[in-house]
Amino acid sequence: MTVPLETSRRLAPASPVSPSQPRRRPLTVRRVLTAIIRTVVAIVIVTAALFPLAWMAIAGFKSKQEVVRTPFQFFPEVWRLENYQQILADPAFVRTLAITGFGAVLFTLLSLTVNSFAAYAFARLEFAFKRTLWVVVISTMFIPGMTILLTSFIVVTKLHMLDTLAVLILPGAAAAAHVFFIRQFYLNIPRSLEEAAMIDGCGKFGIFLRLFVPLSKPPFVVVGITSFLVFWNAYVWPVMTITSPDLYQVQQYLATFRSERSSELALLMAGSTLAAAPVIILFLIFQRQIIANIKMAGLK
Repeated sequence: MTVPLETSRRLAPASPVSPSQPRRRPLTVRRVLTAIIRTVVAIVIVTAALFPLAWMAIAGFKSKQEVVRTPFQFFPEVWRLENYQQILADPAFVRTLAITGFGAVLFTLLSLTVNSFAAYAFARLEFAFKRTLWVVVISTMFIPGMTILLTSFIVVTKLHMLDTLAVLILPGAAAAAHVFFIRQFYLNIPRSLEEAAMIDGCGKFGIFLRLFVPLSKPPFVVVGITSFLVFWNAYVWPVMTITSPDLYQVQQYLATFRSERSSELALLMAGSTLAAAPVIILFLIFQRQIIANIKMAGLK
């Protein structure tokens, strides 16, 4: 007796699910509500974080009266470029941006150099009192910067470094947190690579330059951006050590502008937006590397 094809298909047992194919969990009300709540919370957090930046940038297109108008109005009635044009035409503001950017680049390069050398020494070299010195270095991470401002000011004063670009760059170049971060990365580099380089005739310094530095892009990105942001956003230390308008830093300039020309808030918002633009652009360019490296450091 021949069984029809359709009947045989109905009678055939269902094929078992392959172990390699995960079963899809059915959507439940609880899962949907959880996803909705997470989305709403994320939108609220992002809005709260971006709203001040958006208002600052848009306020630069308003007139003096619109910035302080009551009731609050987010968008201007007429979009004006005069504030941005006027602040960019100010030679003092442009000079401040140039000096701050130049100093930030020098500070970043020096920070990468000093901290990577120290990290390599603590990760791979053997020398006297190594563990004791490492404990001392790590201990400085727990000292608030504000507690040593006065002693640091006395030191740079005796070294005749006031009103120079060096007083902004040299004191903060070495950072225990950066040394620790880079050292953790170096500890995970296989020693077999180092041994192969030694067989090829490289010394300790050559191994660092030819092996460790090319492999150090992940921690260098994080440390470099952090150093740049620290220098760019510095305010207290420049106010204490810089009195010459020719060396004013961008945050110092904006604070002086606000105290001397408090009625021109729209112009101040335009200048603040231009001052924040390099930091935002830098983060947008390297955001993937920053997040990936932070995750990697957390796993290690």
